[in-house]
Amino acid sequence: MANISAEGIASKLKEHLQASHVEMVDESGGCGAKFAAVIVSDVFSGKPLLQRHRMVNECLAEELKIIHAFSMKTLTPEQWTKQQSK
Repeated sequence: MANISAEGIASKLKEHLQASHVEMVDESGGCGAKFAAVIVSDVFSGKPLLQRHRMVNECLAEELKIIHAFSMKTLTPEQWTKQQSK
């Protein structure tokens, strides 16, 4: 598990949260210690922000033991579309 990549995290999020869109940025310079994510999924519909973040944290429980910093934006497809039109 020591080799964590943005691509690996994105793949896991897409699979476990049925995410339609995942943007991952490795902000650590390649060492895999700091990531920022935008996650778009229908499973977030009707759920408050805290519950959405808990869903992501549960999905990435093993990775978060190693990652030092992980920031996320969790959006529904509708929120994503609205944000993109700005």
